[in-house]
Amino acid sequence: MPDFLGIIPSRYASSRFPGKPLAMIAGKPMIQWVYERASAHFDHLLVATDDRRIMEAVGHFGGRVLMTSLAHLSGTERCAEALRLYQEREKLTFSHVVNIQGDEPLIMKEQLQELTGCINSPEAEIATLIRPLQEEDAADPNTVKVVVDLQFRALYFSRSVIPFRRWESPSSGAVSQPYFGHVGIYAYRCDVLQKIAGLSPSPLEMMESLEQLRWLEHGISIRTRITGYPSRGVDTPEDLEKIRKLF
Repeated sequence: MPDFLGIIPSRYASSRFPGKPLAMIAGKPMIQWVYERASAHFDHLLVATDDRRIMEAVGHFGGRVLMTSLAHLSGTERCAEALRLYQEREKLTFSHVVNIQGDEPLIMKEQLQELTGCINSPEAEIATLIRPLQEEDAADPNTVKVVVDLQFRALYFSRSVIPFRRWESPSSGAVSQPYFGHVGIYAYRCDVLQKIAGLSPSPLEMMESLEQLRWLEHGISIRTRITGYPSRGVDTPEDLEKIRKLF
């Protein structure tokens, strides 16, 4: 049985940046950069989309692609459908799925190795990566923060600054604790993916607009691992211009 299926959920209709997956970077659409970089780590990799323009673009560069429902509200739901369709089509069964963000054209094979290593134990249900933040970055509500327990299981995700520093003076004796930012790629055990795709939105999730809070509210464990590799996503046309300068 193959272990990991890599899935890149990709939709055309983005409120902040419509058509983002097809934005050109150094002569290639963004989705192609993500696919080619992720393919260095996965034997089985596909794009899951709801838009024929993205499907045609992926087919043009020779990638695997599946059409999925327009009704999905999250990449997680799209991954769950794509897993089912791909397993039925290829007559294969996977143990885990990795959800790779389609707006990270600089994603690194090493990050994916860290993530699959984090999920690859029998008790792990979901895994994700976190990174240390500077204090000024922690104040940005677009940067999702996470606090973890002593075994690096996620306790809470928030757009607010967490944890709150009650004592600022070094002489207070308080333990120095870095802020951690969330890197939005996930690995799921396949049975857990199917379970969470069927859960209804939860109160904390709706308050913060963070779907991972739904999983925590339903008692599902999320393991984390600190990565030292940078995360450079594209949320806006301004982000795209910054990325283009790096190629």
